[in-house]
Amino acid sequence: MTADRRPRFATVWLGGCSGCHMSFLDLDERLLELAARADVVYSPIADAKEFPEDVDVTLVEGAVANADHLEAIRKVRANTRVLLAFGDCAVTGNVTALRNLVPLDQVLATAGYPELEAPVPKLLPRVLPVHKVVAVDAFLPGCPPSADQIWAAVTALLDGRPVPPGARFG
Repeated sequence: MTADRRPRFATVWLGGCSGCHMSFLDLDERLLELAARADVVYSPIADAKEFPEDVDVTLVEGAVANADHLEAIRKVRANTRVLLAFGDCAVTGNVTALRNLVPLDQVLATAGYPELEAPVPKLLPRVLPVHKVVAVDAFLPGCPPSADQIWAAVTALLDGRPVPPGARFG
């Protein structure tokens, strides 16, 4: 973050249930405070299509489960100063990674792939937590983390307080 502009804030949703974003919305009136403190430049809530450059803080929900997620998280990391793995799927793989218990070809056969009518992004051989793909600056576990935990993490990051690698909030 620089002194000549407001912090730029983003959230990203990969492979997960969106429960962490629902908890994020539970910030309620604190969302107005967030908007007063930072420019929200990307989020599935805002339906933005392209991840922007020069983002100060990004919260990432969900595991990396397919080729689209892999491409997205690499772009997010390349354009984000501080990246927070947000919720258990992003931190450990959690429920999304249950697919790892069965060989991928068996998962696809059970799902009827490639006979599915809708195009499906290419699945990765294994579902991965975010830190197995890109460097993560902080972790916020929980399924989902509470709004209070999210607020504590977001305000610390926006305040520019040092976040040591592997720090956990909550």
